[in-house]
Amino acid sequence: MCAGMMVMRLSGCRRGAKVPGARARQAERYTNIVRRTAQLSAAIEIVRTATGTICGAGLKWGMRLFLFVRTPTRPRRFEHSRSRARRPAAAALPLLLAAALCAPLAQGAALPQPVANALRDAGIPQDSVAIVIQEVGAAKPALALRAEVAMNPASVMKLVTSFVALEWLGPGFTWKTEAYLDGDLKDGTLAGNLVLKGYGDPKITLENFWLLLRELRQKGLRDIAGDLVLDRSYFAANGYDPGRFDEQPLRAYNVGPDALLVNFKTVRFILAPDAENRRVAVRAEPPLAGLTVRNTLKFANAECGDWKGNARAAFASSGDKAEATFAGGYSLTCGEQNWYVSLMNHPGYVGGAFRQLWQEAGGTLAGQVKDGSATPAARLFATLTSPQLAEIVRDINKFSNNVMARQLFLTIDAQANGAPATPARAAGTIRDWLKRRGLAFPELVMENGAGLSRIERISAEHLNQLLQSAFASPIMPEFVSSFSLTAVDGTMKKRLLGTGAAGQAHIKTGTLDGVRAAAGYVLDANGRRWTVVGMINHPNAVNAQPALDALVQWVANAAGR
Repeated sequence: MCAGMMVMRLSGCRRGAKVPGARARQAERYTNIVRRTAQLSAAIEIVRTATGTICGAGLKWGMRLFLFVRTPTRPRRFEHSRSRARRPAAAALPLLLAAALCAPLAQGAALPQPVANALRDAGIPQDSVAIVIQEVGAAKPALALRAEVAMNPASVMKLVTSFVALEWLGPGFTWKTEAYLDGDLKDGTLAGNLVLKGYGDPKITLENFWLLLRELRQKGLRDIAGDLVLDRSYFAANGYDPGRFDEQPLRAYNVGPDALLVNFKTVRFILAPDAENRRVAVRAEPPLAGLTVRNTLKFANAECGDWKGNARAAFASSGDKAEATFAGGYSLTCGEQNWYVSLMNHPGYVGGAFRQLWQEAGGTLAGQVKDGSATPAARLFATLTSPQLAEIVRDINKFSNNVMARQLFLTIDAQANGAPATPARAAGTIRDWLKRRGLAFPELVMENGAGLSRIERISAEHLNQLLQSAFASPIMPEFVSSFSLTAVDGTMKKRLLGTGAAGQAHIKTGTLDGVRAAAGYVLDANGRRWTVVGMINHPNAVNAQPALDALVQWVANAAGR
């Protein structure tokens, strides 16, 4: 209608004619503003969900201020046209400012100040860092820095292996180790071979191995006239070199996988000072047949200091023979200490442990220890069953056990494709399974599933997707409980003590030369749970722990949200 029901003398139109005037145009503009306001409000709700209350609120108040300044209350007849042209841009400044302030959080361009400060102090540039923070169940991350870049995650890669295993094999999955009699048993004597067949059990501890041998004795076996045959064919023999990674072949973390892994193929040397007799005892556990210990340690009253260096230990290992020599000094103030060393090859270690424990149990072995398999005539005599996978995964992730992760990695392949399992086939099996699960990670590189590798890669974005997916999975309780709880246990036991993050985060850590990583779930001060991934690949990564701890603490404190 004519502008505001004005008559012809003001608007130049007849009464009742529908010719737009100044007030009609103003009304139309106001209607458009109302419509756009509704659209913008809906968009802001999405922003608030994805990036937090403060950003959403800032955008909303910026919009309100924009509308307040922009919308005229009445026409100004003498307003200069250039001034009117500038008003919309000036009025939009509050909204643009709010959006600009939120952009770093939504797009991941800015790190929390405590994290940025810690990285600066460590001499680590942000282009060597990848970080993702996302509320569980949210549509997208609240913070993402270099999220798409493939990074070396170190032991955080164990999360990929353990998640796939829990979902595919199930939390109740168990391994078995079988003992076969390949010959007649009469009056306690086996006229033939005893065959031990392994299926990759990651946790045949010395105690569990003793239980298997005890069962053999209880069932009437005492003397073995033949050989002890080890069937290790479930995993392919791949010529594993324990010194390839860092030229430290005797370190326990470098033990390779084996279908018949016993006690992690590790010897624990216990150094115990005796003040009364002024001597230092050295015991080996287990006391393997074939292991010689030479101890000439001198008792000292000095400060403990570098007790390993002072002990001047030397280790030699070849096949089923090994020697340990301790020729230095050892202080009373050191107390009792444990030194873990990987000695012998796998058959030599199993054979040495068997001979020692079998002799202690009153049995005898007349023959040799050798690789092989049971004949068709052999009969199953005893079976050792492992703990359930849910327990195994807790050991793998809380304590970052490399060889257990390698065992699980190969077990996934053997269960999917049959024996013998290989690392290359296991990597392809896991990648294909993730893709079928809707988790396509094209940059994923897995060498052994444990993260003890210079070539394994995954992006923070995809590791975060895995954490989000796992939290919605039926196996979530078993998976999350396998992470270290900050300031409580595992590799996080001594970290974030006395902070707001203590006991509030389940974190898996990763450590290599040039690599530090952390990933997991954080419960913040407002009761919201977040997935957090932080990976650092830089020569100064050795100094990066404060930055990763600051990241977890910042999320736990609900900073900025």
